[in-house]
Amino acid sequence: MEFQDVVRKRRMHRKFTAEPVSAEAVDRITRNAVRAPSAGFSQGWAFVVLETPEDRDRFWAASTPETSERSERDMSAWLTGMRTAPVIVLALASKAAYLRRYAEKDKGWEDLDEARWPVPFWHIDVGMASLLMLQTAVDEGLGACFFGVPPEHVTAVRGELGIPDEFEITGVVAIGHPADGGAKGSPTRRRRKPEAEVIHRGGW
Repeated sequence: MEFQDVVRKRRMHRKFTAEPVSAEAVDRITRNAVRAPSAGFSQGWAFVVLETPEDRDRFWAASTPETSERSERDMSAWLTGMRTAPVIVLALASKAAYLRRYAEKDKGWEDLDEARWPVPFWHIDVGMASLLMLQTAVDEGLGACFFGVPPEHVTAVRGELGIPDEFEITGVVAIGHPADGGAKGSPTRRRRKPEAEVIHRGGW
């Protein structure tokens, strides 16, 4: 698929068919993720791939509330569709890996002071890796959706999947063959901003 077609066709899919995702497609998606840029080539990321029904059920049980309501919003339609994804990939970030890397001689810092960082590049880099997964899914003829784990369920997910203390959950990518239906996304309720409104040349 042409790159512009991948960009144009990428959207968040929230419901999937029962058709399995090939092992080759999953391998390509994760291989491309680790081709993302990372500050200082720190590569402070890790990915937990869940492909069996049992592993996916463990994730959903730990990451979702017992009731369908969260912040006065009914999440039942979203959950019903998202639970059909045959592949779940947790994208993790290690802040410590970045702090250690920039304390090495070639970077010039001699301490692990987080205040030196203008923004949390560890999460930014994992976000870029996640986008590569989303785009690779499109190129494979698949659909995908990036979402987060609610803060109140992070501890349960970490414990259930044995995620080391060093790593934080940046987000999750659900992957599968797109199906009709599923919860409607915000683009169905909001317009895309015109380029002239958001692109400023030569200054604001």
